[in-house]
Amino acid sequence: MKRKEIVKVENLKKYYFEKRSDVITKALDGVSFEIYEGEFLGIMGPSGSGKSTLLHLLGLLDTQTEGRIIIMGKAASELSEIEKSYFRLKRLGYVFQQYRLIPELNAIENTMLPCYMYRSNMPGCKQKAKKLLERVGLGHRLEHYPFELSGGEQQRVAIARALVNDPAILFADEPTANLDTRSGDEILKLFKSLNKQGQTIVMVSHEPEHEQYFDRILRIKDGKLERIDVRK
Repeated sequence: MKRKEIVKVENLKKYYFEKRSDVITKALDGVSFEIYEGEFLGIMGPSGSGKSTLLHLLGLLDTQTEGRIIIMGKAASELSEIEKSYFRLKRLGYVFQQYRLIPELNAIENTMLPCYMYRSNMPGCKQKAKKLLERVGLGHRLEHYPFELSGGEQQRVAIARALVNDPAILFADEPTANLDTRSGDEILKLFKSLNKQGQTIVMVSHEPEHEQYFDRILRIKDGKLERIDVRK
């Protein structure tokens, strides 16, 4: 059965220009590939290879210098900043190295943040946030604040928050970088469980032990796509 393509990247380039020295840094230099619905895609490569730059472009958090990103039938370059904001909020989810939780809000309130921003039905959102926290193993920590949670628990709250608006794609940028090995493994297993339930995930990593979780791996080096490894 042919997989549904939800993102198409064509000759993607991201250059940074240093005006004082006329130096051009090619963070990405002509990358092309597709992302398919329901896959767990890894983006791997050495430090400084352009992995996070690529993820930020895919997640509409930055703008390319050249090339095209077609995401769920929409050309990213044709969206206004307001349209991008709504698209990110409703269709995309993000998990970063830093958990970025609001310290004054408890776990369920932090999970509900995207609902507040999108002005969703709040009673319904609270129930959904509760179910998501239960789903990530924090049903007993709903009223706890970030300072009362371990790093792994805070990252689980961040994952629940990223899922509350039912994103088509979940983007994760080195989500286990600040966690100990055990907590990191638990987060990767959680991602794999979500993926098996149909969640499309695109994750940046430089850890070889993470490869076992991915369906395909984009190998990035010096801003170029070296190859794509298919694991299944």
